[in-house]
Amino acid sequence: MADATADSGRAATAPILVTGGTGNLGRLVVSRLRDAGRQVRVLSRHPGEPADGVEQVRADLATGDGVGAAVRGVGVVVHCAGSAKGDGDKARTLVRAAAAAGRPNLVYISVVGADRIPVRSRLDRAMFGYFAEKRAAEKVIAESGLPFSTLRATQFHDLTLTSVKAIAKLPVVPVPSGFRFQPVDAAEVADRLVELALGQPAGLVPDLGGPRAYAMADLVRGYLRAARKRRAVLPLPMPGGAAAALRAGANLTLDRAVGRRTWEDFLAERVGAGAAERVR
Repeated sequence: MADATADSGRAATAPILVTGGTGNLGRLVVSRLRDAGRQVRVLSRHPGEPADGVEQVRADLATGDGVGAAVRGVGVVVHCAGSAKGDGDKARTLVRAAAAAGRPNLVYISVVGADRIPVRSRLDRAMFGYFAEKRAAEKVIAESGLPFSTLRATQFHDLTLTSVKAIAKLPVVPVPSGFRFQPVDAAEVADRLVELALGQPAGLVPDLGGPRAYAMADLVRGYLRAARKRRAVLPLPMPGGAAAALRAGANLTLDRAVGRRTWEDFLAERVGAGAAERVR
């Protein structure tokens, strides 16, 4: 009990490390932690300029360079860094360094469907490897023996927009048949991660999903209307087990549609004034 109390007290006063703190989600987490009065350390391969209350540390989770120094003396690690390749190995590097540096609480952001979308074939890995990487990192963290909280969220508005804009450049837009997504605002995910970082370790916590699920074709058509573009939308059957899982809704969390900002509201801000009315 004394050890647990000491760990809790240290976590409440020590700096909080944010991996990927220069990315879209990480920047939001850093800002909110500073608003809460916490000292923040940012781990990045390309650190930004130092700011009040924010220490920038150059480290690389892929190679391990600088990671030990980055975690030294922190009470909590918010692990926002992620990619479509090597997340399990990067989590293992982080966990090893954290265990040697005093066992800080570890807060991890994963994705809804990480445990339900099978990624077995080469095609599945090429298209949906992100889910497998997130699952691999989840398992490393859960089995590490460190105190942790893992949050699974649905796809961010920003990522959805990036994907939709990329395919909307084509004269005919190919859209996977039967796919639905439940986009959530990154700021709302950041709010929840900060809540977890400032609280007690809770293991795997309830999912966080956006307020509505949309067919992929409707997300594309909504963007096209908001951007005043004309394109034909072509349904495209997708083979493989991962695609079948997405058609079955494995990437959705409809009973946890707790996000408030809709895709339409997001488009209104990011694509142009009056976009929400055109989308609706």
